[in-house]
Amino acid sequence: MTTAAEARHSTVEAPSGKDRGGENFPVGSFLIRRELRPHVHAFYRFARNADDIADNSSLEAAEKIRRLDRMAAVLEGAPGTDAPAAAAMRKSLVETGLSAEHCLDLLTAFRRDATKLRYRDWEDLMGYCRYSASPVGRQVLDLHGEGKQTWPFSDALCSALQVLNHLQDCALDYRRLDRVYVPLSDLEEEGLGVAALALPQASPPLYRVFGRLLSRTEGLIATARGLPPAVAARGLRCECAVIVELAARLRARLSRGDPLRQRVALAKSDFLTAFLLGVLSGWKG
Repeated sequence: MTTAAEARHSTVEAPSGKDRGGENFPVGSFLIRRELRPHVHAFYRFARNADDIADNSSLEAAEKIRRLDRMAAVLEGAPGTDAPAAAAMRKSLVETGLSAEHCLDLLTAFRRDATKLRYRDWEDLMGYCRYSASPVGRQVLDLHGEGKQTWPFSDALCSALQVLNHLQDCALDYRRLDRVYVPLSDLEEEGLGVAALALPQASPPLYRVFGRLLSRTEGLIATARGLPPAVAARGLRCECAVIVELAARLRARLSRGDPLRQRVALAKSDFLTAFLLGVLSGWKG
């Protein structure tokens, strides 16, 4: 077992082997105020490093939780150089005067990832998204001084992006981590088990499962369209509008693709079109 002294001189952060590229949304782009971008990036690095621990297939669940707990401790002021992303995030929180609430919520989700491999139904999945997705939008909104009335719209957008990402990676998550975010109740309704995700291509019943998830996600995106008009900061409003458009475009691509055959991803044209439409609508307010 690692002692406290050893922990301070080793590294708890561990690459998962998953590709960090191909994000579905911009992270602290030039649309964000210059002085706030480093804090957005610090939060992103913190989230990615914690996520990598949870997704590392070579670590046991108990070790993942130990490392995530160590990140939480450093975030809250514990000494040591073994969690640099958490230390940088703590520095950001001190400089901005924000609490660690959203960071700690993310760690709650990643601890759950270490032990929870199945989700019962849509409500169970949305309960997970409350901790894995919603804190991301809330952190950026708080950083800009936006009010909590923006949270429900942001939560819907972040949850939609989370579900879409789960569908993109459903085959990989099952093969590498035996983790399935597709609700069991939806699979069972089509007479399927999780093994359906191991096939080289989706069967018609599995397509119907994906279709139901995408239909619910469409509802989340519809709610999320209320976010840009509710945001006061013009740059952030534009970025939110871009992300809403990207979510809609990814949902459309997944409705036409098969994530078991290959990862369904946004094209460069999607990013360009979403940027132009988002900035135009966001700038007008």
